[in-house]
Amino acid sequence: MKVYKTTAGIVIEHRDAFYLLDQEWDSFINDDGLAGKIERIVSAQEPVANGQELVENELEAPIGRQEIWASGVTYYKSKLGRQEESKEAGGGDFYDRVYSADRPELFFKATRNRTVGPGEYVRIREDSTWDVPEPELTLMITSAGKIVGYTIGNDMSSRSIEGENPLYLPQAKCYDGSAALGPCMYVTEDSLPPETTIALEIERDGTIVFAEDIEINQIKRSFSELVSYLYRECSFPKGSLLMTGTGIVPTNEFTLHHGDEIRISISHIGTLINKVK
Repeated sequence: MKVYKTTAGIVIEHRDAFYLLDQEWDSFINDDGLAGKIERIVSAQEPVANGQELVENELEAPIGRQEIWASGVTYYKSKLGRQEESKEAGGGDFYDRVYSADRPELFFKATRNRTVGPGEYVRIREDSTWDVPEPELTLMITSAGKIVGYTIGNDMSSRSIEGENPLYLPQAKCYDGSAALGPCMYVTEDSLPPETTIALEIERDGTIVFAEDIEINQIKRSFSELVSYLYRECSFPKGSLLMTGTGIVPTNEFTLHHGDEIRISISHIGTLINKVK
């Protein structure tokens, strides 16, 4: 089942039919029994004829008053990339220890006002010289700490700023237009298959300048472990969103340009498309 946030309301896609709900996003999504609730709604309600049109033309980022947090160095390739970008600043060993430590790296990423949805523009910082997207499977977690859905996240990152000093991480990660989410929330009571694939394509002037994919079975930590650490001393009255890290790291020679189109696809969820402003 897919849940879309649109300007007209919540749209549910279930078995090739669309259902429009006049409900508030935060209270609807923050439900430990979300999958069962959706099944009951679609069994009692008639589908709408313009659901596909709403999804195509009225789509918003699937977020309300939730905070977005992110996980760092959860894939081996991410560890190598972080070591390379920070080696001149003496941070290579730092990221190696983070990767192997019991405690994961978790950091605050964005609120709704710094987040864009499908078709909107992400940004690169004007004071940065090396910028990349980070395609990430993103968890929708209730206030009770239960994972009820999945979406696609883009953790835009300034590698030049983070590489200069790991303590500059908040500036490298948190700024207007630094996060993208969408196109939907994929709701299921089952775990995603380990072979679920994350794919990234970057197009520039009609040419694909970067393409790579990875399966989520390459992630070092379990989702339940990441959620457990996030919820240890933080409460989330409206629930939260947690980006689970990236295993796709462009080469050191690559940086985003204004006008690039970023396409992130994840099995079962769909494709999130944004351009760089």
